[in-house]
Amino acid sequence: MNLNRYLVPSVLMVCGSAYAWAEGEPSRPNVVLVYADDIGYGDLSCNGARTVRTPNVERLAQAGIRFTNAHSAAATSTPSRYAMLTGEYAWRRSGTGIADGDAGMVIRPDRFTMADLFHGAGYVTGMVGKWHLGLGEENGTQNWNEKLVPGIGDLGFDYSFAMAATGDRVPCVFVENGNVVNLDPADPIEVSYKHNFPGEPTGRDNPELLRMRPSHGHDMSIVNGISRIGYMKGGKKALWKDEEIAATLVDKAVAFIEEQKDKPFFLYFATQDAHVPRVPDPRFAGKSGMGPRGDVLLEFDWAVGQILDTLERLGLDGNTIVVVSSDNGPVVDDGYQDQAVELLGDHKPGGIYRGGKYSLYEAGTRVPCIWSWKNHIEPGQVSDALACQIDWMATFAALLGEQLPEGATPDGCDQSDVWLGKDRKGRKNLVVQNGANNLSLIQDGWKYIRPGGGEPYISSVRIETGNSGEPQLFDLKNDPSEKKNLAAERPDVLDAMKESLEEIVDGRYGLPL
Repeated sequence: MNLNRYLVPSVLMVCGSAYAWAEGEPSRPNVVLVYADDIGYGDLSCNGARTVRTPNVERLAQAGIRFTNAHSAAATSTPSRYAMLTGEYAWRRSGTGIADGDAGMVIRPDRFTMADLFHGAGYVTGMVGKWHLGLGEENGTQNWNEKLVPGIGDLGFDYSFAMAATGDRVPCVFVENGNVVNLDPADPIEVSYKHNFPGEPTGRDNPELLRMRPSHGHDMSIVNGISRIGYMKGGKKALWKDEEIAATLVDKAVAFIEEQKDKPFFLYFATQDAHVPRVPDPRFAGKSGMGPRGDVLLEFDWAVGQILDTLERLGLDGNTIVVVSSDNGPVVDDGYQDQAVELLGDHKPGGIYRGGKYSLYEAGTRVPCIWSWKNHIEPGQVSDALACQIDWMATFAALLGEQLPEGATPDGCDQSDVWLGKDRKGRKNLVVQNGANNLSLIQDGWKYIRPGGGEPYISSVRIETGNSGEPQLFDLKNDPSEKKNLAAERPDVLDAMKESLEEIVDGRYGLPL
């Protein structure tokens, strides 16, 4: 990768100075970022879940610091991943909404990314798992039978093994370093998000072929007895087996660590769990008592354990930063009849928080988050600091003593003291967005939701979105569950919050320290 593509005359540190290393201490820790999919704050036992046990995540929390007020930048997948990898709020950039499986590259190759940071610092960089940020030049123009260009390798990653979008979208194939894995040239892949291919069955027209039926949408092409979003033809030998996705991704992640054990490496490991369709490995099927959704939470925990075990086995655990978090909040029924609602019982995926995936309420973006770094992060800590994934790139730059190109991470700051447990206040403010691209501001313990369009409640997923034509104001310190709207009672706070949000939106506010 050629870093000269960033035509910037100077470099700067973002919002802070480089981390101070002790004399003789290695200044190049490995970094493994484990990014879950649709796992909520209340889905993990370290955050209080009682109906499901996730001991490996607990093990990581005991070795590091667990955050109770950490957020993704958005309540849906594509914009949260965009913001995390670029340090820019996705709502500032068009085309960053939930991507179809045939979307072109959402992050353009000329954009500086977190992977570029590590690559430029001499790291080997790898991406394994769910991508969902588009491949190729333009929407719907990919030739899946040739190398996809531009691709993940154009964003700073030396190696990639990816699901093109999500498990419920075609094409249902893995893409390794830009090429579809196991593709038979005699059986080329065709993909369309506009029309079906003649003679190809769909979940809508051929429900008798399904082993898992959709509850809403998800009724197009059938792969492995499960109908998806979008239409696909061909590529039979390249199709993934849903039961094997987790193990396949773990194997690739472990292999990357093993191959790079003698060099500094950065691994972005993005799991499919707990996104739909939820089809756990037989080792976990039926083990949670909560149906497939509970089972894939166990599967996710196993995946975390495999990463931790690998680092320990190779003697890398002493100099590796391990981060576990999620792209957005939870959803129970997200399109398939998998008994997630019926078997939920007393489990609360969002914990005490209101809303969920797609929502501006807290459960939409307040996600599980743990950092562990032996001898640098005191074990067993719990932090209530306001924190966001959008700051990770700037923070890693500071920890590595690296300078960023001018204009990189425009909304992200060096928050190393927060992530290492030395600052318990965190950000002064944070803007998050929901599935309708409406915005809310968290600041000084208050939450302001700007009026916006869209449904206030999505009945298909049973989630309150926070969309309203009226302003909403919540005192998160005393009302973390956002039960009482104080907009009418506290016009002074409301006006101040409205002004702060507009200043951030139009760029007058400056860096959000």
